[in-house]
Amino acid sequence: MPQETLLPESGEKLPQNRTIVLVALGSNRSSEEGTPAEVVEKGIAALAKCFEVIRSRSPLYQTPAFPPGSGADYINAAVCIETDHSPQAVIKLLHDIEAQMGRTRKKRWGDRTLDLDLIGVGDIVLPDAETHAIWRALPLSEQMIRAPDLLILPHPRVQERAFVLVPLADVAPDWEHPALGLSVTDMLAALPEALKQEVVAL
Repeated sequence: MPQETLLPESGEKLPQNRTIVLVALGSNRSSEEGTPAEVVEKGIAALAKCFEVIRSRSPLYQTPAFPPGSGADYINAAVCIETDHSPQAVIKLLHDIEAQMGRTRKKRWGDRTLDLDLIGVGDIVLPDAETHAIWRALPLSEQMIRAPDLLILPHPRVQERAFVLVPLADVAPDWEHPALGLSVTDMLAALPEALKQEVVAL
């Protein structure tokens, strides 16, 4: 079961220079670290070692690979972290953990030992609102062949993906997408029911 979500509300303030970081985890390939479910659990444990406060984590979910037919089903989860690290420092730590778990980046959207996606960092938009809007509107055909060469925050596809939003709703339902003005709950509610039903709790 998810832990209680402790996002700031009712006037609660985070300590100075600290912010909320949302990370989505996924795996669909076994490795020396174990099955995909075991790898995701190890990824969560590694995050707990790297960051000061893990506020909440979701259960594990099983979801079809995206794009459809591109591989085995994924095991997904999400974590809400509190930290004073910059977004750039956070993404480096995530890439380090992926490498420790045997992740290689040979094929876009290929099978993955462990995928750690930085979904959001507080209300930060990177690199700027205009560039974010361009990546957010990118057609699927271009998404499949183009990857940004700079950090885009929030993740430009979060509002489209049930396999991200369902676990996020366990850990940060009230987090508001700073470019869209929609909460995780709002974005999840806007998705087709069929997509949400594909995300099955383990």
